[in-house]
Amino acid sequence: MFKFLKILGRNLKQGPSTQIFPLGEAPTPKRFRGRVVVDPSKCVGCGICKHVCAGRAINIEPDKNKQGYSFSVWHNTCALCGMCRHYCPTKAITLSNDWHNAHLQSKKYDNAEHHFIPYSRCRSCDAPMRRLPPELVLKIYTDKSLDMMPLLSLCPQCRQVATAEREAPQVETTTQEPLLKKETNDE
Repeated sequence: MFKFLKILGRNLKQGPSTQIFPLGEAPTPKRFRGRVVVDPSKCVGCGICKHVCAGRAINIEPDKNKQGYSFSVWHNTCALCGMCRHYCPTKAITLSNDWHNAHLQSKKYDNAEHHFIPYSRCRSCDAPMRRLPPELVLKIYTDKSLDMMPLLSLCPQCRQVATAEREAPQVETTTQEPLLKKETNDE
């Protein structure tokens, strides 16, 4: 009995040697991979995260009205591997320290993150288009002599026309006789 009291006294003085998780919060390491968090302002809808997701927890679907796309992350199937964050070119995906994914089976459809990300509009023709972030374009086009920023607000077709107009040499338009004349027979 005396040995038991001695051990009990030592344990009370030292404190618990294990985490008291069910009764209190457990500390989370700084770089722990937890829930996926999406920043809709940075997402361009490229779908790389969807293709590298081990648990198939990410879904990107275009809107039926072609006004944007829906981005969904199902936390109950996420494997917390971090591949989506690693391969995201715009760093729109981050992983939080929140690892509390336990939930009731009846709440499994609430354990998700849904975003609707609208398309940008073309400055010239007002067509819907996917947004191009300037920081990503500057990584691709290293030639600083090209001024790419005005072209970012144009759809691919208008961008092609604007680039051709900007790069093409100015040709004088003069009225010349066509080289081949169609001969007509008056018989």
